[in-house]
Amino acid sequence: MTTAPLTWLYAPGDRPSVVAKALLAGADVVVIDLEDAVAPDRKEYARAATAELLAEPQPVPVHVRVNALDGPLADTDLRAVAALPGVSGLRLPKVTSPEQVVRVAQRTAAAGAAGPGTPPLYALLESARGVENAHAIAAAHGALCGIALGEADLRADLGVREDAGLDWSRSRIVVAARAAGLAPPSQSVHPDIRDLEGLAASCAHGRALGFLGRAAIHPRQLPVIERSYLPTEWEIEQAETIVKAAIRERGAQALPDGRFVDAAVVATAQRTLSLARRR
Repeated sequence: MTTAPLTWLYAPGDRPSVVAKALLAGADVVVIDLEDAVAPDRKEYARAATAELLAEPQPVPVHVRVNALDGPLADTDLRAVAALPGVSGLRLPKVTSPEQVVRVAQRTAAAGAAGPGTPPLYALLESARGVENAHAIAAAHGALCGIALGEADLRADLGVREDAGLDWSRSRIVVAARAAGLAPPSQSVHPDIRDLEGLAASCAHGRALGFLGRAAIHPRQLPVIERSYLPTEWEIEQAETIVKAAIRERGAQALPDGRFVDAAVVATAQRTLSLARRR
């Protein structure tokens, strides 16, 4: 993709009809889930159905979330899907150490996945240990293209009862991703598919923390996420004013309305205008 994804739509791997609808739902990335969304007695079918679908390229980028790396199914999942033409990335759940990322990268490279290298990897941090190792995981291997939180598991691990209790962990992975040179993380899913107002408010909070985009579990969440993460008309106007001022006069300056402009402010305005091109 020429621009960063804003929407990542999950679909269970054992329900091919749902996956087919997800591919046409308008998400930037579809994530076929072989892990939490699939019952234990459906794992083998989900893997086979996913491998059959992804034997051919797809109309949108498709990632596959494999089963937990410390369990018995992950290796089989990786062998089945990592090298397929329709796979644009692998999402690795419950990552707790950089060594896990390195092992997956080595396994997929050895299997000849995606030509001479490994497919893009995305690590999901879902425990206190994963969050503590966030930067080491983010910098573990060149094939790792992103990190994100799995907030349901993290809540359970930490015993967090209020949403604000996750804000430190959220900021931690935003900083870790930036320090490792990765794209800003996407937000974890909003579990109530009917609560679109709550979703919008949560997205606004995530955007304020430095996230970019969000995972979804239902197509109706996609427009809300995209609207929440695209800059408003006012933000675009302000960014254009800053960039024009920087073109006219180099160096730090004060705008007529009193706003101070320096290189960091200009860089932020340029990012806003780049994102606005998606509108």
